Amino acid sequence: MIISGAASGIGLATARLVAGAGATVAMLDRDAAAVSEAAARIAGEDGSALAIQCDVSDRDQVEAAVEQVTEQFGAPDGLVTAAGIEKGAPSHLVSPADWRQTLEVNLTGTFLLCQAVLSARLAAGSGATSIVCVSSPAAFVGFAAGQNAAYSASKGGVSALVRTLAVEYAAHGVRVNAVVPGATETPLMWANVADEDVEEVRRGVAEAVPLGRLAEPGEVAEAISWLLGDGSRYVTGTHLVCDGGLLAKATIAV
Repeated sequence: MIISGAASGIGLATARLVAGAGATVAMLDRDAAAVSEAAARIAGEDGSALAIQCDVSDRDQVEAAVEQVTEQFGAPDGLVTAAGIEKGAPSHLVSPADWRQTLEVNLTGTFLLCQAVLSARLAAGSGATSIVCVSSPAAFVGFAAGQNAAYSASKGGVSALVRTLAVEYAAHGVRVNAVVPGATETPLMWANVADEDVEEVRRGVAEAVPLGRLAEPGEVAEAISWLLGDGSRYVTGTHLVCDGGLLAKATIAV
């Protein structure tokens, strides 16, 4: 099992959950110190985890990481692409560099990992695997506050990629799905919020969510775990929305 963005947030919560259930987890993150510490904690909880420093936007690093996992444990039978960044700005002020970096990490990084894992599985003579990509409500709706054009475009691409890969590789026994987390208590949630504004923004977001609160990373991890497992063996090409009712809610009141 390979999980990207595994040093924190949803990626870390998923790594803990599946390792606790007996899976051997390769934890990828560009922050070497953080992912090593996270893997050590999981090992201390009687899980099996391997830390690998990896920038998912770098093809050579992705291929080397998947090759290392394959050599040590065999071709991975599961993949979770949770690495992501967001650089908020009004759309007319988004720099080309920020646009490129957001798409390179969120969308190209997802594709490169899927490509490498698919290649490893098919080379091993068995495609049977489950891939779960982390998308976002931003793939489907525009946020009222705006300022996330690059992020929305990247996640819309992830959702399109999931459908395409699911159809293309179904005959090989590969399932490809997406989880769609809503507002979740992760570092990414507050990446563009000043420290002194976090509590006020948190209250406002909670009021907007029908269930009245933000998700904990472990709740999203439970949804990912289901998509990875045999319980969802007839599910592919779909999106499991885990957003507290956010996408179901109309913003007008009449």
